[in-house]
Amino acid sequence: METFETLVRAEFAPKNTYLNTASTGLLPRRTVDALRTAVEAAAAGRPTDMFSDVEAARACFARLARVPAGRVAAGASVAVYTGLIAASLPAGAEVLTAEGDFSSVVNPFHVRGDLKVRSVPLEQIAEAVRPGTALVAVSAAQSANGRIADLAAIRAAARAHGARTYVDASQAAGWLDFDAGAYDYTAAVAFKWLLCPRGVAFLTVPEDFGGLSPLFAGWVAGERPWDSTYGPVGELARSARRFDESPALFSYAGGRRSLELVEELGVEAVRAHDLGLAERFRDGLARLGVEALPAPGSPIVSVPGLGHRQGELSAAGIETSDRAGSLRAAFHLYNTPADVDRLLDVLAG
Repeated sequence: METFETLVRAEFAPKNTYLNTASTGLLPRRTVDALRTAVEAAAAGRPTDMFSDVEAARACFARLARVPAGRVAAGASVAVYTGLIAASLPAGAEVLTAEGDFSSVVNPFHVRGDLKVRSVPLEQIAEAVRPGTALVAVSAAQSANGRIADLAAIRAAARAHGARTYVDASQAAGWLDFDAGAYDYTAAVAFKWLLCPRGVAFLTVPEDFGGLSPLFAGWVAGERPWDSTYGPVGELARSARRFDESPALFSYAGGRRSLELVEELGVEAVRAHDLGLAERFRDGLARLGVEALPAPGSPIVSVPGLGHRQGELSAAGIETSDRAGSLRAAFHLYNTPADVDRLLDVLAG
């Protein structure tokens, strides 16, 4: 019987100390094999059925997000799905966002030009919802520093005032205990904590579609896609598939395998592993007299004032990020206590 450790060891063998999952996750061995098979088959003129990979990936993400697969649309970009939601709002509608949130979550609301976009500190979002707020849009975990939104309070406040909720789970799906069905809309790219190739993203919508119109619907959005390839689509999919983007098939051929691995390992086990390493790093920083930005319960650790050391760390074989002058380290399932200690040793100089 494979344990968490043996399964991870079989799938990952990084050649450096990789602590940058908040930017891009590493690809599992099974995903690399699937990509190679798909590419070689296409080159030989015998392409595999990668559309079945899209459906398998959709179903797996749905299980991880705790929603029926019929509520999941498959695409490639959070910004596209934010734009779809922005387009559904009436002129003058108020959208409440968090200050400094990732641009893909907020910018499409700004470029509409006729919406009232209001930003407040992350910790104040729930109390800032008011009568007339149409939508609350927020990342479950902040990209820059890992701070986690109080989603339960935000959801309750939104319901009390009749506002819809939109949650970007790009920095949360794969490690956070996340129920997409609790919100009107959620979106997530899968190339971070879900370990997929770039080009895989998902949108979840209510069963009644929450007022969204499939503005970019092409043939893949038809109820019978292969009968929808010419002229207007006769019947849109009766499920969230009506919001599908034409898929990056090779990405989904690999992404299916990555999602299956996350499901096999279990989000609860991944979370315990990741948070244990993040806490080890925070404790080590404290011993060095360095204070990390508070982000309890997050595997992302941001250290103000140390962003300038990112290049030095990279030269030493330790991959992190410099975000707004802060050093950002992100711990995931392929990391070990030795990785944490090596980072601390280099920082200690």
